[in-house]
Amino acid sequence: MSRMVESSLLPIAMTRHFNTAGPCKPELHYMLSPFDRIPEVRGLVEQQAYFVIHAPRQIGKTTAMMAMADALTASGQYVAVLVTVEEADVFPDDIRAAEAAMLRSWFENAQDRLPEELAPQEIWGRVEAGQNVRSALRAWAKAAARPLVLFVDEIDTLQDQVLVSVLRQLQSGYANRPKNFPSSVALIGMRDVHDYKVASGGSERLNTASPFNIKMRSLTLRSFRLDEVAKLYGQHTEETGQAFHADAVAVAFELTQGQPWLVNALAKVVVEELLGDRSCMVLPEHIQQAKEILIRRQDTHLHSLFDRLREARVRRIIAPLLSGESLDEAVLGDDIQFVIDLGLCRLAADDGLVIANPIYREILPRVLSFNTIAALPTISPIWLTSEGRLDPDALLEAFIGFWRQHGQPLLKGVAYHEIAPHIVMMAFLHRVANGGGTIEREYAIGSRRMDICLRYGETSIGMELKVWRDGEKDPLAQGLVQLDGYLAGLGLGGGWLVIFDQRQGLVAIEERTTVEGCDQNLM
Repeated sequence: MSRMVESSLLPIAMTRHFNTAGPCKPELHYMLSPFDRIPEVRGLVEQQAYFVIHAPRQIGKTTAMMAMADALTASGQYVAVLVTVEEADVFPDDIRAAEAAMLRSWFENAQDRLPEELAPQEIWGRVEAGQNVRSALRAWAKAAARPLVLFVDEIDTLQDQVLVSVLRQLQSGYANRPKNFPSSVALIGMRDVHDYKVASGGSERLNTASPFNIKMRSLTLRSFRLDEVAKLYGQHTEETGQAFHADAVAVAFELTQGQPWLVNALAKVVVEELLGDRSCMVLPEHIQQAKEILIRRQDTHLHSLFDRLREARVRRIIAPLLSGESLDEAVLGDDIQFVIDLGLCRLAADDGLVIANPIYREILPRVLSFNTIAALPTISPIWLTSEGRLDPDALLEAFIGFWRQHGQPLLKGVAYHEIAPHIVMMAFLHRVANGGGTIEREYAIGSRRMDICLRYGETSIGMELKVWRDGEKDPLAQGLVQLDGYLAGLGLGGGWLVIFDQRQGLVAIEERTTVEGCDQNLM
């Protein structure tokens, strides 16, 4: 019995994990050094700069800056700590309460993160509302044994007068650094300082760096490079012996474009859910399976990200991007930068503005078509043969019948009315794919089309979707050329050209829907 007790108390060898929730901890999670991803920070701190770090959620800002603060403190030159203003967000109209919540959090976090001899020893006293942050930072800097460096996380969760008050207090103490105010301050959030929310002057944003015109630079935290994805996955191999095939790493990078949360999430699904046996090498098909699981599951990060699709300034970009239309001339550069800052889009060297990565590209239409999918009537799968194979002709017949009967009412219920036909058709195709198929999409601003490939078993159908609007010429000829190019890339000999005629004054959908040709179909 005593041997059993002693054995149970022996330390258990722990391996680290891929992290998809909260900041990484080096003892628990595989992680990369932040210094290669944002090397400018050290130089700005040495210059006693106040600066901004903005990047999308779940790209590793908190993890990187926490590690950066720890490294600066460990260097022996600074007292550096990451703090957050998130707790003050629950007091949007009460500056005193917001300051109290914020400073209590800063004090406790500093005590927890800093060595005892460098941590503040007592909570700072209270003064007039709108002066507490400045007073506390002055007291902290004067008492600190070294120059104080502050990384202020989640700054853009603050709004209106609380936000303005905090920024003004930071600015008012700036000239007294480094002995009587923090030597360097970094504001960390999703957006640059001019895009912080503040209700004043008829605008929802600051639209200027003031009241933080002391900002020296704005930096962004980039995604992982291919070699960094390989390095991260290599840590798992070193600790467990489970290898990632080089092609699997390449597929993971292509699907995620290095977005850190997605990189970790794909690997986590593979090694913890798909492959229980650590002797099994991770192959490209395992990464593809994990992608489908993530798309279907839409975890918290993805759900919160795509909640942004309801915002008008996001819709102005996403709607034409999905349909292949050009951006309206009224679209502001700030709106484009906003979707980039959110992580929904990126600027590609050759293609201009595109969806940030193939996984988001797949999820976006699914999110937008969710309500339509839920509203679909019961549809008998007449497109399947008795052997369970997809019959393209039967599928076409089923869609034509569905479109004639349900197209018009479903179009009226789509929030993104600019791409309502695309969404209704995709909802129908999702009903088909849920039986055991997949849907691949390609779209880009200015292409004036959406390409869809439905794969079901050994059968693949390439489709070109176009819209005919008022004032435009018949898109048939251009569509056929585009369809030929798309089918050639897929290695298919035929497919569908689908033209949604959205001109005004036409007869009802059930009357004008027609089918022509063998390989080209118009609706």
